[in-house]
Amino acid sequence: MTLVKQAVFKAGILQALQSGDYVANAQLLPQLTNDNTSPIVIGQPVYSSAADHVNLAEANASGTKDVLGLVADLSIAAAAVGSIQTEGILTATTAQWDAVAGTSGGLTYKTTYYLDPANVGKLTSTPTSTAGQYSCPLGIAMSTTEFKINIGMTILM
Repeated sequence: MTLVKQAVFKAGILQALQSGDYVANAQLLPQLTNDNTSPIVIGQPVYSSAADHVNLAEANASGTKDVLGLVADLSIAAAAVGSIQTEGILTATTAQWDAVAGTSGGLTYKTTYYLDPANVGKLTSTPTSTAGQYSCPLGIAMSTTEFKINIGMTILM
């Protein structure tokens, strides 16, 4: 079998995919409105709060546990519209991931992250075992800055 390098358009020029580059298959939803009274930021998990609206998800209640995706924009102001990513690789800085996952130095490689039951709009690397809370796997860290979104089945504990 012959390996063939993928060709991509970059700055309007067709070229071979360069070493270290990759093609991400990100799935973005149409622009959705932030129902939260505060801005929501990149990497935060959200649920559908109304038609074409989202709010910050949390794994401690049935109404907020169904994660639609993660915020893809740097920030979406209250009542403003923005992008939500449902699959693929979401890239953010280590500081941005620290703010969402409560980490230091970004995400931990090969670690699965879950919807946090104690902190609204946050990720945690510890799945809950508390009765009445929900275990909601969201994806896996590919590096300190790259998160592969893979929203799994939610389990009531």
